[in-house]
Amino acid sequence: MILTSDYHTHTPYSHGKNTVLENAMAAKAKGLKEIGITDHGFNHLVFGLKRRKLVDLRAEINEAEKLTGVRVLMGMESNLTSVKGDTDMLKTDLKYFDLYLCGIHEVLRFKSICDFYKIFIKNYGAYKLGKRPSDKSVAVTTQAYINAIKKNPIDIITHINYKCFCDVVEVAKCCADYGTYIEINTKKRHVSAEELNRMAATGVRFVIDSDAHSAGRVGDTAIAEEILAEASVPLEQIDNIDGRLPNFRFARYKAENL
Repeated sequence: MILTSDYHTHTPYSHGKNTVLENAMAAKAKGLKEIGITDHGFNHLVFGLKRRKLVDLRAEINEAEKLTGVRVLMGMESNLTSVKGDTDMLKTDLKYFDLYLCGIHEVLRFKSICDFYKIFIKNYGAYKLGKRPSDKSVAVTTQAYINAIKKNPIDIITHINYKCFCDVVEVAKCCADYGTYIEINTKKRHVSAEELNRMAATGVRFVIDSDAHSAGRVGDTAIAEEILAEASVPLEQIDNIDGRLPNFRFARYKAENL
């Protein structure tokens, strides 16, 4: 298994240590064809990307692409901010980006106090207390993911079930229907082999991403290789390995609507 591309990396524009160019150079050294610069979404209270920096970020991306020959995509790891499926990637933001990731994070400004309570306190809060979130809380978060996938042209759901739990099969079914990828994250182990198998049975497509916060981790696949060795997911269902590149829905959305 040889990684073709890595669509989840961070820079100092949010929570990363290395520049866009350094990440792109690391991608080139690993033999990758594409890399995504996907800093944390605007509503991350500590490390969120700033809208006023988008022009500067695009300039760095264009320069890195020119200097390395690697295709560099400007994306964002947006935050799921409401039960209704809102994210902090607004319609007015879409024109700036090439790639649309979405996940749930700890230090986040939700759309409302009610959303904060239902998604974060009831689910993530239970996890932090060493308890299992209630079935109702898991169902609410599951529906929030499904609403987001239906409402937004999301390319990749990042580190699903990491500290904030959902029914991964139901989310995977929706991803399969709408052309959204499920990420196998190699920074942290966020699903079991059994969960991965159950998601794969829905026909959903996967990508392997490093979630690199430093250039040294760009293109890392170690954790993915471990879990895939335990699971029975056909490698043909992973679209950024062995020379393959994903067919992202956000690019199609932009071509048709922007």
